[in-house]
Amino acid sequence: MILTAVLAAVLLAIVIVKYLPLKLRWIASILLMALSVFLIYKIYYGIMQPIIFNKQKVTKFAKVVNQLKIIRDAEVKHLEVLGRYTKNKDSLIRFIDSAQVALTETKTIVEKEDRGGGIIIDVEIRKTDTIGYESVAKYFEGRNYKDMFKVPGQEGKEFDIEIGTVEKVQGLIVPTFLVKTDKEGILKGMDKSLIKQELEAVATDQIKGEFVSVGSLDEVSNGGNWPPSYDKQKGDKKE
Repeated sequence: MILTAVLAAVLLAIVIVKYLPLKLRWIASILLMALSVFLIYKIYYGIMQPIIFNKQKVTKFAKVVNQLKIIRDAEVKHLEVLGRYTKNKDSLIRFIDSAQVALTETKTIVEKEDRGGGIIIDVEIRKTDTIGYESVAKYFEGRNYKDMFKVPGQEGKEFDIEIGTVEKVQGLIVPTFLVKTDKEGILKGMDKSLIKQELEAVATDQIKGEFVSVGSLDEVSNGGNWPPSYDKQKGDKKE
């Protein structure tokens, strides 16, 4: 577009010099001035567009990441209390509303151990006792967990949840979960060429790939695929 406009300006200048009468050159001057303004605008927009896109992208992604953190924390509590993850969204919300998490205390005690032959030694043993219970909802105070599955900025769109298992070591099967949403939907309506570049992002300071996600089905992890900068965004705890 810019190259075409520059070429048009050059051709217009040639026409003015060679063929246009002096009394009509004021019209050409106005056209050249308008073309110059257009070129300046296009050059400025070409420079600023990626900067504007990046700022808007970070704002949109930050809202999504905050939602994913709530879901992640809910899944972790669900595993802690019930020993498994869940992909049932309504069930997870009810779990936060009604479940109790045990409060434990671990201490080291010394017991006598008879090794035989009259040999008695002191052995340190770690003992864990349940000292009470508290509501799971306490961990989500000030956080809108009722709407945690709604993807910000996308009417009617919810996060996808999958659960599975992996064999961490031979014979040890560990539950896993993955929550995600596609980046293209989050960025809908923005510059298509810049969206395409974003979907191919691999830099360490970017959210890699086509999705914003937390957890993994292939390894034991409850981390997100976003860079540390998103953990420093305002509103991390409250929605």
